Amino acid sequence: MADEKTTCHVPVLLEEVLQWLEPRPGQVVVDGTVGGAGHAVELARRVAPSGQLVALDRDPQAVRLATNRLAELPARVIQASYAELPGVLRQLGLSGVDAVLLDLGLSSDQLADPQRGFSFQSAGELDLRYDPASGEPAWRLLEHLSERKLADLIYRYGEERHSRRIARAIVQRRSRAPLRTAAELAELVAAAVPRSRQRIHPATRTFQALRIAVNRELEHLEQALRVLPECLRPGGRLAIISFHSLEDRLVKHAFRDDSRLEVLTRRVVRPGPEEVARNPRARSARLRVAQRRTNSLEHRNVPEKSA
Repeated sequence: MADEKTTCHVPVLLEEVLQWLEPRPGQVVVDGTVGGAGHAVELARRVAPSGQLVALDRDPQAVRLATNRLAELPARVIQASYAELPGVLRQLGLSGVDAVLLDLGLSSDQLADPQRGFSFQSAGELDLRYDPASGEPAWRLLEHLSERKLADLIYRYGEERHSRRIARAIVQRRSRAPLRTAAELAELVAAAVPRSRQRIHPATRTFQALRIAVNRELEHLEQALRVLPECLRPGGRLAIISFHSLEDRLVKHAFRDDSRLEVLTRRVVRPGPEEVARNPRARSARLRVAQRRTNSLEHRNVPEKSA
């Protein structure tokens, strides 16, 4: 686990984010998923000395780390979801911002913490919550959900085609002994599904599904996509980095269908081969950017679109 001054997280698509958001001195910029503050440090440096960075995260450990890393820069670090940004701005007395960044990926600092269960090798409890004080841990979901509901959850949020087989194995296992650690779940899933030549660990999609469920990630994203455009000043930009198709589909459709926004990235921006070689976790990153329209078009509520 990273201490409160150091981070092992490497920000993805950093140069592309800076190019698209164009942070300048005097601006107010938001990093809604501050994590290890890799993007945040560079954004704060570019809006200094007269501007301000507002940094949010649901994870209290990330908030402590970012607070220390940003101590010498014009930044406010607050524990909150990016979906709560309108309320945060009201509390800070800010009427609007020039740019918002969301990096929806799991941070390397979270993966490195053996007590939180994000890593397949973790012997700690299978928690998977960003905020340990909110919601219930993943191991508890595995204890009480029916086989059918487990299968549906793993299929819906993990897009795992072997979801029924995995759910059956979980229910059979819990009837004999509790399933409490990440390592135990990873081993069970690996044994339950057919071997394949995929680069990812066989438990990747199951862990993704459980993490999305316990943190209500898609609900937070859907809410954010409705409210964040109103936080932008005319011409302000919203950049979102996603790491799987469920998130990216929501972002793509919301950007396209929102009358307040103009899509700037006609094609999704992906990391180049050099970045992937330096940071293999960046390979699935997808960046989309939209801009708040500057015309007088009245905003109307845009109905939710299905993914």
